This record gives sequence, structure tokens and C-alpha cells, in this order.
Amino acid sequence: MKPSTPEAMNQQRFYEAHRLDDGVARQAGFNPYYPLIESALDDPLVIGGREFINLASNNYLGLSNDTRVVEAAISGIRKYGVSMCSTPVAAGYSDLFRKAEKALSAFSGLEESLIFPSCYQANNGLFQAIAHDGDLVVVDRFAHSSLVEGIKTAGCRYRPFRHNDMEHLEDILARSGEYNQVFVVTESVFSTEGSIAPFREINEICLRHGAIPVVDDSHGIGVLGKTGRGILEYSGIEDYQGIYTASLGKALATAGGMIAGKKPLMDYLRYSVSHLIYSTAILPAALQALIKVLEIIDMEFPVISLRLWDHTRKLGKGLQEAGYALTGTTTPIVSILSGDSLSTLTLSKMMHEQGILGTPFIYPSVPETEGCIRLIAGANLKPQSVDRAIRIFQQMAMVHA
Repeated sequence: MKPSTPEAMNQQRFYEAHRLDDGVARQAGFNPYYPLIESALDDPLVIGGREFINLASNNYLGLSNDTRVVEAAISGIRKYGVSMCSTPVAAGYSDLFRKAEKALSAFSGLEESLIFPSCYQANNGLFQAIAHDGDLVVVDRFAHSSLVEGIKTAGCRYRPFRHNDMEHLEDILARSGEYNQVFVVTESVFSTEGSIAPFREINEICLRHGAIPVVDDSHGIGVLGKTGRGILEYSGIEDYQGIYTASLGKALATAGGMIAGKKPLMDYLRYSVSHLIYSTAILPAALQALIKVLEIIDMEFPVISLRLWDHTRKLGKGLQEAGYALTGTTTPIVSILSGDSLSTLTLSKMMHEQGILGTPFIYPSVPETEGCIRLIAGANLKPQSVDRAIRIFQQMAMVHA
């Protein structure tokens, strides 16, 4: 064997330093992440040849496999092909792209919208374009990593405020007069435990202090509000002066992300956000499907939403009666409080063995002792599937009481 050179030892150290730490998964005897899905988001879902009740997907309204949406996506491919093979700023900005932007603006009630390949890119790129040295970003401590990481790369100062604590937010803004511009950042619905931001209050506080509100409505658009328009409708906010972002891959059932707001700012961002300028345009199939989804929500939201909320209330009530500790929520996110990482993966394994797919959150996504398993009973689930899931959870609780 040849003796190790310093160069080889450097390479070895690098790979050792970047080896996956899967100790908790090995302790639990189960890794719930990257499940190999073998079907569309049907009920049941198929994983490894087995049927599952899907309580993990963000497909709130159950439209991702709706025949009308699928046919719309196919029509987009027939006309435009699979990809535009270019960034929007160069040759990827089709008339379909523009039509989808206008549809999103009309749906959200905002002047102008930009569509990104993902909301992660939208959130990550936004702050590099708008926040500068001498500015301050004040962000809810539970905000999504895409927002936090984007803020950290912007080169400005940032401060967290206590989750949904308006007194703390007001206090920070009252003592931030030395900054050129202040931004206040929150989610509408917090994706781990389902709480809703008091966004009407946040918006009013921003108006009093001259701050710019930024809200990520990824888990609110298509869910909150009388007609599903999201957090602005839910909060009764008209003529919104801030910045709005959202995922198009949750209740809107397609893919991509958006930034929306006042037209002059959106015109600026169109030429300033590198994550839009240098990314291949979102696929035509997704754009055509998005337009159809928005049309369906316009026509059918009360009926679809009723199914979603019926499933949610039934699931939450059944879990409580079985003795599970849940996060308090008024959204379709039902999260079981599961303790540390090992306990969370152990519970997830039990669910998997019984044919239920949920979303476990463990450290570092959440603090070590605050693991949870998120459950979303989408509108496409059959009532008997929700009933069966409740019976399984009840049996699990009895066996492991």
C-alpha cells in the first residue's frame, strides 16, 4: 500500500467532515426521509408497493392530480414543449408565463407578480435585492429557513422577534430609528405547528414605524380567507404596501414560487433578483396547470374547502380523544408533539408500519426536545381514509400507553 500523501489526507479529512450523521435514524431503525413514491397523490398513495394514507403532502385542496389540472399541464407541453430552455430574461418568458403572472396578481389582489422556479429561490433572492448595509430586517424567530438564509446573505443587520409577539416587535421597531430602512418578515401560516401570524397587527405596526412588511403566504394561499385568497383576504388588508411571497406547490398544486407587490418594485426586482435572472424559466406545464388551478379555486373553493376542514376537524378531534398532545392551531395543519428526535422517528416508524405517511420534524429543523409530526388531511382524501387513520392512531396509543 502506498503511503498517504498530505494531499490525500486533506481529501480524506474533507470527506470525513461531510459524512452524514444518521445516528438517530439508526437508533430508531427507520429513516422517514426521501420516501420513494410510486404513484400520483392519490388516495391511497403507493410507497414500496404498499398503500398509504397520505397525511404528509401539502396538497391541501387535493388538486395536484385533478383531471382538469393534468389535462391543462399536457396542453402546455403540447404547445410549448417540455421546457423553454432559457431564463425568463433571455428567451424563456413566454406569453403563457405572462398570462400566469397576471392570473396570480388578480388572484392575490396585488399589482404585479413574478414567478420563480421555487419559493425557496424567491425568498432567498429577495433580500439580496432589497436589503443593504444600513438596513435592518426584523424576522419572526419561527420563520422558514428560506427567509432566514436569504436575510443572512443580504449584508444587512437582522434581529429575530419572539414568535407572534407584537409587543416585542413594536419595542424593536421603536428603537430602530438609526437604520435607513426596516423590514418586518413573517410567515402567514407557520408550517411546523400551524399557527397564524397576526398579520393585520403586523401591517399596522409597520405603517406606524415606516417599515416594509414582508409575508410568506406559502401555507395560506388557497387555504385562508373566504375565497382562498390567503392572508391578505383573511386579515382584511386592502391596498397592501408591502411585499408578498408564496409557494405555488402547496394548495396551488403545481410548482414554483412568487413575489408580488407594487408594480414599480416588481419591475425593479425583475432585473435585480439573480435567482430569477439566472434560473431556467419554470416549465410550461406548471404554468398552464397553475392557471387552471386558480380557475378551479375561483369556481369551487367553498365546496373543496369544506372537505378540507371537515377532514381536519375530524382528525384533530380523533387524535385528542386518543390522548395525543397537539399544537394549538386554527389551520389545516395538525401536528403531534413528539418530544426528542428519537421519539419522533420512533413514532414515525410506527405510523409507517401501519400505512400512514406524515412529516416528522427533528433537530436541527426544530429544537432537540420539540420534535413533532405534521399531518395534513387534504381535500382529496376519502372520508373513510381519515376514519381509518384515526382508528390506527387510537390503536397505537392503546398499545404504547
